[in-house]
Amino acid sequence: MTKAMARVPLNPKTGWSGRLMGRVMHRRYGGWLQPVLAASHQPQVLRTLGLLEWNVGRWSRLDQTLKSLATSAAAVSLNCSWCMDFGFWENHHKGVDPRKLRAVPQWRESDLFSELERDVMAYAEDMTALPVAVTDEQVAGLRARLGDAALIELTAMISIENQRSRTNLALGLTSQGFREQCEVPGHRP
Repeated sequence: MTKAMARVPLNPKTGWSGRLMGRVMHRRYGGWLQPVLAASHQPQVLRTLGLLEWNVGRWSRLDQTLKSLATSAAAVSLNCSWCMDFGFWENHHKGVDPRKLRAVPQWRESDLFSELERDVMAYAEDMTALPVAVTDEQVAGLRARLGDAALIELTAMISIENQRSRTNLALGLTSQGFREQCEVPGHRP
């Protein structure tokens, strides 16, 4: 399989702001994130997306594992290798069971997931489908178990993951190898 090439240049920003951003990225992620490099071509977009991601990181009504499984299921549905790769790394570092993260592409065949986790991933897939396939019963069931605030956060997380994945796919951004940083060398799950 041929690896896609980014459709925009992924050159680090220059000047003092680029150096500062580069230091932050290297300290936190070990290097530049491709979506940041792509967005840096339009500083207003970069700032807006940065503020969005910062605020999303502060949301706390939805359990972290449910949030991670929902965003992973959306990324898998869209086949966004960048999102699946970075999402595995990020969620692994947030304490989500890596066995569950690895099993998301085959969640229907796995016995690792609770009924609620399965319903959350089905909801993420149905929200991601075109046309959207979410049902009244699906929302009512999740609402009864999660409450209104967590349901809204779940829905927003899936929407944001759709935006991330669709942007990365359109710009030809692919895996940067983050997942490999989480695996024990030589270990086969």
